[in-house]
Amino acid sequence: MDEIEVMQEVVQPTRRRRHSKEFKAQVIRAAMQPNVSIAAVALHYRLNANMLRSWVAAQEELDAAEVARQSMSGPSAEFVPLQLDVPVAASGTAEILVEVRRGAATVTVHWPLSAAGDCAVWLQGWLR
Repeated sequence: MDEIEVMQEVVQPTRRRRHSKEFKAQVIRAAMQPNVSIAAVALHYRLNANMLRSWVAAQEELDAAEVARQSMSGPSAEFVPLQLDVPVAASGTAEILVEVRRGAATVTVHWPLSAAGDCAVWLQGWLR
C-alpha cells in the first residue's frame, strides 16, 4: 500500500490591525451620515460591519453624554432666602393649627409654635 502523505499546512494567524483615531473618526462620520448603510461603509473601508457598528454606538453614547453635560452646565441656581410672615394668633403668639375632618366631625388642635418638635412627635404617633 502506498502511504498517503498528509501535508499539514501551517495557518499563520492574522495580526490584528490597529486603526488610528483619525481613521476611526473619518469612518464613523461616514457611517453616521443620513441614508448611509453602515455595512456599505464597512465594505468600502474593508472593515467588519459589526466592529463599525460598535464604533458608531460608542460614538453616539459619547455624543449623548456631551449633550447631557452641556445641558447641565447651564447657569446654576442660587439659593435665595425668603422671609415668611408668621401668622400671629389673637393672643399674640404664633401657633400651629392642625384641623382633621372625618365625616361630619371636625377636630382642631392649636399648638404653640415654640413647641413645634413636640407637635411633630404627637402628630407622627397620632397618624400611626
